[in-house]
Amino acid sequence: MRMRNQFLAAVGLAALSVGLALPAIAEVTEQDILNDAKTPEDVVTYGLGPQAQRFSSLKTLNRENIKGLVPAWSFSFGGEKQRGQESQALVKDGVLYVTGSYSRLYAVDARTGEKKWEYNARLPEGILPCCDVVNRGAALYKDKVYFGTLDAKLVALDQKTGKVVWRKDIDDFKSGYSYTAAPMIVKGKIITGVSGGEFGVVGRVEARDAETGEIVWKRPVIEGHMGELNGKPSTMTGKTNETWPGDTWKFGGGATWLGGTYDPELNLIYFGTGNPGPWNSALRPGDNKWSASRLAINPDNGEIVWGFQTTPHDGWDYDGVNEFVPFDMQKDGKTVKAGATADRNGFFYVLDRTNGAFLSATPFVSNINWAKGIDENGRPIYDEANRPGDPAKSEDGKKGKSVYATPGFLGGKNWNPIAYSPDTKLFYVPSNEWGMDIWNEPVNYKKGAAYLGAGFTIKPTFEDHIGSLKAIDPATKKVVWEYKNKAPLWAGVLTTAGNLVFTGTPEGFLKAFDAKTGEEVWKFQVGTGVVASPITWEQDGEQWIGVAAGWGGAVPLWGGEVAKTTAGINQGGSFWAFRLPKALASR
Repeated sequence: MRMRNQFLAAVGLAALSVGLALPAIAEVTEQDILNDAKTPEDVVTYGLGPQAQRFSSLKTLNRENIKGLVPAWSFSFGGEKQRGQESQALVKDGVLYVTGSYSRLYAVDARTGEKKWEYNARLPEGILPCCDVVNRGAALYKDKVYFGTLDAKLVALDQKTGKVVWRKDIDDFKSGYSYTAAPMIVKGKIITGVSGGEFGVVGRVEARDAETGEIVWKRPVIEGHMGELNGKPSTMTGKTNETWPGDTWKFGGGATWLGGTYDPELNLIYFGTGNPGPWNSALRPGDNKWSASRLAINPDNGEIVWGFQTTPHDGWDYDGVNEFVPFDMQKDGKTVKAGATADRNGFFYVLDRTNGAFLSATPFVSNINWAKGIDENGRPIYDEANRPGDPAKSEDGKKGKSVYATPGFLGGKNWNPIAYSPDTKLFYVPSNEWGMDIWNEPVNYKKGAAYLGAGFTIKPTFEDHIGSLKAIDPATKKVVWEYKNKAPLWAGVLTTAGNLVFTGTPEGFLKAFDAKTGEEVWKFQVGTGVVASPITWEQDGEQWIGVAAGWGGAVPLWGGEVAKTTAGINQGGSFWAFRLPKALASR
């Protein structure tokens, strides 16, 4: 009788829930994703469009009225899980979706800041994240919201309720795999990479059916590894032992930990690949393809269309994972289908995005000394005196020759995304001026153990600043203006048609600059460091700005001496929303 009553109660509850069902949520279509940069009333992609130019056509807010920009609400992520908050939020139909540290996802009323639902991943013991417990964002498609977790899982949630629709393993977290990037939706497929390069995992890009989560294709980025298409082996990446000797390719790194961009016109996905493993380059002679590279991939079958390696035979952890941003460049009276990337190695590259042909590379930080320059083919001209020495050639065999190299291994620019304005024709690059003492040590691969073979100490290049927000003209290769910040810059950048550039600082400020001159025109203190990517959207006829706040990321964990510049900064976990009231917008 008791079971019968429970059953009837359950049936009655189900009927009641159907009877009181809320209006159907407007699905995010493929066209919504492709047009994201042209629809300022929402933000449905990481990067404000698949090209990730992080440019908004909104121009209500400008340098003249920005003093009227005021906080509308602040939403706390709650609990004791503060740490670094690197998420870029999404906004659709009055709902804001933002991820938090420790693999959490929130749906919040975009007008009031009231929480609609929360998903908190149950992380197991023994996760192995490299650089804090961050998450950089989610993806929207149809009636679902997707994000990855630190134990290397991909989760699809119902947009309206936050309930799990499906959950899939990306890989084994006990081997060092994790996931921190925002997924990308391309032609009905959800595209992801992997994190874990410091543990000798092999980087790859893979596509799943967004409805079911089932794998469509896999593309390893290190030569010698076989791809997969529709459940069967497809083609090998490169040729075994062509640029990796012996078995080194089996644990070659190249993690695709930052996610990608997409050019719908060319139907190409662009992914950066991380550092080779181990850091000790003496153990892996050769170019070590395709680590520290940019790859163009066919989203239909996972085949590599072209590759460009920024740091062949990387010996400094310069990585190559930084975002590749498609844009059209005017050069010699012609329009060039280009793409740009600010590399960890300190050079700003412009490539032909149709075929990967090298166009230019310009230093964007000071005192680069690991290379004497870049040759006509885009290959570094190494200064071997500034490559860490082989420990096998040292007296005790335990520590190779230490060198001082610039930039430091955290890079001329790290994960924090650049922005491009088609109005000013400038890229806005959050850079850092630092170098490092670095030396090599012996190391052997062991599953789930750090695979570095190196030691390091980061040091600031200048006494008065480390962070440097630079406006770079990709056509002339000149720095148009620079804003210097005492502490390192670790936040992403947003630019708008209102001639504004937004970014955050570890000191706790969200700041706005004149996009043409670099003059600081507004700032607001959020009470903790800002290391996230700002967004803007139009709501009720007003322009809004939003950013996650919460100090953390790699700098306090790995920064050594430079971390002293951020000592005492409180951690946090919140999202701040600002609005320009209509009455002030018209002044």
